[in-house]
Amino acid sequence: MSTTNTSGPAFPTNDGCYNGMTLRDYFAAKAMQAILSDPAYVLPDEKLAVFAYYVADTMLEAREQ
Repeated sequence: MSTTNTSGPAFPTNDGCYNGMTLRDYFAAKAMQAILSDPAYVLPDEKLAVFAYYVADTMLEAREQ
């Protein structure tokens, strides 16, 4: 899985300025939110971000198909 493909900005503006998060970051944040909402969540905290970005990368790959 490529961690360099961020797929650009999550919230681009019409004026070309962009200082926000990437689509990869947005997907990872949403994945993390969903993971933490599960009462059966048992992963150690240090693994949470890694797993959230794994999910985000998988989502980005699915968009390319």
